[in-house]
Amino acid sequence: MIGAGMGAMAAAARLAVAGHSVAVYERAETYGGAVGRFERDGFAFDTGPGLLHLPAVWRDLFVKTGREPLERCVELVEVDPASRHLFADGAEALLPNASRAGTVAALDAGLGAGAGERWGALLNRARDAWERTRRPLLEEPLPADLSPLARDPYPAPRTGLLRRSAATLAEVGRRELGDPRLAALLEWYALSYGFDPVSAPASATVLPYMEQTFGSWYVAGGLRALADAVYERCRARRVEFAFGTGVAEVVEKDGRAAGVVLGDGRVVDADHVVAGAPLPALYRQRVVGRSGPEACPRHQRGVPTGRVTVHLALRGARDGGAAHRTVVHSPDPAGERAALAGGTLCVRPTVTVLRPGDARLVPDADHEGVTLTATVAAGDDDGPSGGPWGDRAAVEGFAEAMVSAAEAAVPGLRERLLWRQVRTPADTFRETGSHRVPGPALAGARGALLPAANPAPLPGLYFVGGWAHPGGGPAHAGMSGALVAGLITEGADFRGSR
Repeated sequence: MIGAGMGAMAAAARLAVAGHSVAVYERAETYGGAVGRFERDGFAFDTGPGLLHLPAVWRDLFVKTGREPLERCVELVEVDPASRHLFADGAEALLPNASRAGTVAALDAGLGAGAGERWGALLNRARDAWERTRRPLLEEPLPADLSPLARDPYPAPRTGLLRRSAATLAEVGRRELGDPRLAALLEWYALSYGFDPVSAPASATVLPYMEQTFGSWYVAGGLRALADAVYERCRARRVEFAFGTGVAEVVEKDGRAAGVVLGDGRVVDADHVVAGAPLPALYRQRVVGRSGPEACPRHQRGVPTGRVTVHLALRGARDGGAAHRTVVHSPDPAGERAALAGGTLCVRPTVTVLRPGDARLVPDADHEGVTLTATVAAGDDDGPSGGPWGDRAAVEGFAEAMVSAAEAAVPGLRERLLWRQVRTPADTFRETGSHRVPGPALAGARGALLPAANPAPLPGLYFVGGWAHPGGGPAHAGMSGALVAGLITEGADFRGSR
């Protein structure tokens, strides 16, 4: 196993239970991949995702790898309200968790009568797209014939002048929602998953459908606590881990993968090799292929995106009534889209503010930790700097704009601020080998947003994790582990999760 990310560990635990001896080689000194942790002065922050969606994926893992269910290993807390949205005109919408009727009522109350109905109608069409693609895009191996998934499953409205299907998510928002604030809400879901709304297909409407149908959850202690639990489950199933141990090359023998060469030159034989590290880095470094990075089987359509994250250490207790997640929408969405397309940093981005209110993450009850995130153009992985990240003044200016936006969500923020820690796509590149954050698989876009298939071109080699089918995010990475374990244990007869 190359890498100890969430998808790789999910595969490792399942394979160990199936009777395989599993060894994991991770070049970093810890596990979890993108689900990392930053600690300072008694504060702790998730450096990757902050919320969990589709927890059933991880419940399935724990049920099938032992008698101890997920909820005995981590505490899952339903996030309600799911999100608070603040718009530039002063409007506010407080969206409940996993309640269609509640969401309709909240949008009507915050944005005016009819807003909820239009949003609900859009989600009904998104449900059609979800039901058409859920199994092939989440629960089954990618089929050999990708042409059905290359077509966008999002249906056109059935009435009026809108019977022609929208080509992109941004077009869906303009044509079908009738309110720039609703359009901004829709585009935020795409941005939060790492997609440029201008180029993302209309099928990206499944992202808000998924969250608002199945809910948002917080893992007590931060999402890193889930990584801890998965690691401990692997250890309990006798998976072996070697940290600080990189893999230099996959060994090929008789036309199939037969082991790996470690960074120190040692050769480890294996019946199967599972690569869980980011594919751009593996291809660029010739670990899994002798050709250059252009051979990497996944290329993101549109603007490659990453994230700027600002961790804030605050004095003073968290307001007990504060929303866990607040989205402060940009007053200039057109400028934000232009900056994203041009690979620059906008003046005032849309900022997601996470205030978990978790005593495990702060030194005491008189302090609060807050995380801000904004989606940005990630830059070229093969370039010298991958965007503006070498310009410290530009980065600090952008972080300052994020903090200014967050003041609307956290009253008195600047007076309470002790320190801040800024993370950019350059940090992502240093840790993973790519500036980008992969999103989940989406149908449409001529197949450009379908990740690499789990079986690699070289027999005996498999891809797992966010850069492989079914794509990025904790739930999708966990599902990739289930798919790879099924392909190895059941072979060509494996038809996916049931």
